[in-house]
This record gives sequence, C-alpha cells and structure tokens, in this order.
Amino acid sequence: QCEEAAYEERWYPAGKWACVTKGEPMYEQSISMSFMKLMRYICKENSVGCYLGMTVPVLNEIHLTKEGTELEREVVTAYYLPGEFQQNPPVPTDPDIHITERAPLWVITRVFYGMTTEETILREISLFWELLGSTDTVLRETYIVASYENPSIPQRRNEIWFICRT
Repeated sequence: QCEEAAYEERWYPAGKWACVTKGEPMYEQSISMSFMKLMRYICKENSVGCYLGMTVPVLNEIHLTKEGTELEREVVTAYYLPGEFQQNPPVPTDPDIHITERAPLWVITRVFYGMTTEETILREISLFWELLGSTDTVLRETYIVASYENPSIPQRRNEIWFICRT
C-alpha cells in the first residue's frame, strides 16, 4: 500500500510573476488585499484590457522575525503569468503591482488543509521542522505559503514551502 509522502522536493523554472507587497496588521488582511489587486489585474485592469487566465498556486512569501515566533508584517503575494504572457507581460494599471522575474526555485514542500492564518502557518512551519530535523540545506527566515484553491473553500489545499539553498 502506498502512503502519502510526508513531503516532497520540487524544482520550479524561472518565470515572470505579478507581485504585490502588503504589510497590514494581520497576515490575512495582507494576503486578502493583495489577492484582490491581483484579481483585478488578471480580470481586466491591464494594458491588454482582457482576462489573463488564472494560474495556481498563488504564492505568499513570508519572513519570520529574528526570534522566529512571529511573521514579519510584509508579505509578497505572487501570481504566475500564463505562458503566453511570459515574454511580454501586460502592464498593470495598479502601481502596487510589479512584474518580477523570479529565479529558478528548489523547494521542499508539505501539504496542509484549511485556512491560512499566521497561527496555522507558524504551526505548519514548526511541524515541518520537526519532520525534517536539523538541516542547513533550507533557508530559515523565508518561507512560501502556496494556495491552490479559492480562499472561500473551508478545507482548501495549501502547501508550506521551505526554500533550498542554491
């Protein structure tokens, strides 16, 4: 019988992403506001004036405080541009949205379900560290929360990504 893997390693190629950075008092506020901006860009508020198409996952890059007990306020929410827009990304009308070329990424990832709050994310990071044990192969201050489904879905699929050192 096959059991579900506790975690897996993945490699993502370089590519262009539309990104918004927010630093609201609560993590949930930052990602909600950023995602709404990105949805307007995806739906029509761009230089080509049309729907760009949704890609998944939507990434939320987070940083821990020096103590490692809380999230820093600033969160970067990123939407991967569909293939047909990789060479020539539509320009956002919203000045808060920046098109960024992200380098290739090697991650160790673990699935979790439900809402993504600061509390659940800190718990998932802690659980993942317990599972991995002591290692210097991944970054300790920067993590990514990848969301694959609409935030309104109660048991939506998410992943916590540990970024491997190059």
